[in-house]
Amino acid sequence: MKWTLIFILSFTFGFGQRTAKPIIHGKHWVAITGKPLGATAGATIFAQGGNAVDAACAMLAATCTMYDVLSWGGETQALVYNPKTKKVIGINALGVAPTGATAEFYKEKGHEYPPQFGPLSAVTPGTPGGLMTMLAEYGTMSLKKVLTPAMEMAKGYPIEAQAANGIERQKKRIAQWPYSKKVFLVNEGEREAPYPGEIFVQEDLYNTLQKLVETEAEVLASGGTREAAIYAANDRFYKGDIAQEIARSTQEQGGLITTDDLANYEVYLEEPVKVNYKGIDVFKLTHWVQGPVMLQSLNMLEEFDLKAMGYNSSRYIHTLYQVMNLAFADRDFYYGDPYFPPVEPINGLLSKRYAKSRIKEIDWEKNDATVKPGNPYRFQVGPNNPFLHHLKTWGEEKKRHNPNDGNQDFSALESEFNLGTTTIQAADKEGWIVSITPSGGWIPAVIAGNTGIGLSQRAQSFVLYEDENPYNVIEPGKRPRATLTPALALKNGKPFLSFAVQGGDTQDQNLLQFFLNMVEFDMNVQEAAEAANVNSYQMYSSFGTHSKEAGRIVVHRDTPPWVIKDLRKKGYNVVTRALTSGPINAIWFDWEHGTMWGGSSNYGEDYGIGW
Repeated sequence: MKWTLIFILSFTFGFGQRTAKPIIHGKHWVAITGKPLGATAGATIFAQGGNAVDAACAMLAATCTMYDVLSWGGETQALVYNPKTKKVIGINALGVAPTGATAEFYKEKGHEYPPQFGPLSAVTPGTPGGLMTMLAEYGTMSLKKVLTPAMEMAKGYPIEAQAANGIERQKKRIAQWPYSKKVFLVNEGEREAPYPGEIFVQEDLYNTLQKLVETEAEVLASGGTREAAIYAANDRFYKGDIAQEIARSTQEQGGLITTDDLANYEVYLEEPVKVNYKGIDVFKLTHWVQGPVMLQSLNMLEEFDLKAMGYNSSRYIHTLYQVMNLAFADRDFYYGDPYFPPVEPINGLLSKRYAKSRIKEIDWEKNDATVKPGNPYRFQVGPNNPFLHHLKTWGEEKKRHNPNDGNQDFSALESEFNLGTTTIQAADKEGWIVSITPSGGWIPAVIAGNTGIGLSQRAQSFVLYEDENPYNVIEPGKRPRATLTPALALKNGKPFLSFAVQGGDTQDQNLLQFFLNMVEFDMNVQEAAEAANVNSYQMYSSFGTHSKEAGRIVVHRDTPPWVIKDLRKKGYNVVTRALTSGPINAIWFDWEHGTMWGGSSNYGEDYGIGW
């Protein structure tokens, strides 16, 4: 036993001391995102005197232009810390289901869920509105300045291998849509995609962005304010000629988006939800994304001495997995668009009393493969649970679910769970902090006519049957429950941590562990970003076939064999991987020295710059 403890400790902390990437130190600002060119765009704006919001908007615009993990027709989810008010603001820029997008419409076409790709998977573009709203409300620069790096890239930039090869792999699907084919399949011969390093030109996208800048200039020239000019550009996108072309071309290609859908779309500035974990206030966007899952998990984990268990010991992993089982079962049934009825029981879900009641259900000897959602209505004021009748049979295998028998193609399921996007982290010496997880419109995107705008695929995250999730059944004007989940944390009323990660349904799993790595196991921000995590596949995927595989767990390949053996005894189906941390980007605030510490994942192409 003594030797076991010694080995676990050395595995834990010895790994952390040898990070693959250095900490990013900044006195004036830090900019981190999933693409080196995106980080450069942020640094350029900071160098011109912009604040963290300006820089974040520039990084968002640049990464949207690179198409690999998102495009301009996708969605943006952000948390902004305002140092003037000392408040955290939520930015809800998730698109909505278009006119005609009803559950019956998709059922009649033979779908079990809205399709994963194509025009019928599209919700309205949210990112342009999110970017312009965030910039108008909290930035300092013009839209022209912020969009300049992206516009230069649209004129032509050397495309990265990951994006170029992604286009080549998806060329058969891309070829179905004429405007996508024109943009992406630029070569003749066996390879139709751009070559890595080839100058990738997006003339139509450049023209669309130029229209926004021109509209802004006209308003400024007539004496309008910076904010009014940006909102005028926003109106041109959603109510003017750009909107008309998006609607026309989407319908031409078999989609549903109308000009009214675009004109009626609005970005919401929201109050995020939060819980306190051992003196740290952790903020998440509310239940239209999966963010409260992490908060529910923290409420439950607060009842345990995690440090005493030992980092990534079998006891610790089992505790994490079972807690996440409970939180994700609640997500899968209770989360949905708060602006549509029925009203989600978010107060009950985030109740400390509810958390204590849920952990009583944990089996400490084996994995619970049949965990169900709880009844949070008992822990909040208001009506009783109107959907108790669905809970009796929830999770039981139905013909519209893939079998939960362990015989699925796990590589396909894993890919579905880990669908990529990117993250953006920005902070400045004035105290502005921005955490963003944007997504949507990734390759293979349906491009909306001559706009160069790649449409979102987020409608696939809706369900068609009430008994799966009565709060997330598709209907026109409704937002799908998304996986995208930026995070911010305050300690003693001051910024403590800004963090986000890509990776579909694994996002809050990885962010939860990253946070615990720092708070419970004393890792610094880069150690925590690279440290070995575990990932569960017991919740329903938010994508594609909406499958799950109870008991499946991915652990780091260096996990001690006795830990893996013990997990298997507990009923887990263990898979090992070289990288399990997820591409985490984060900024930690060192108040003792007045500096910022950036952590940027060693997982993929994530990159940060500080000054």
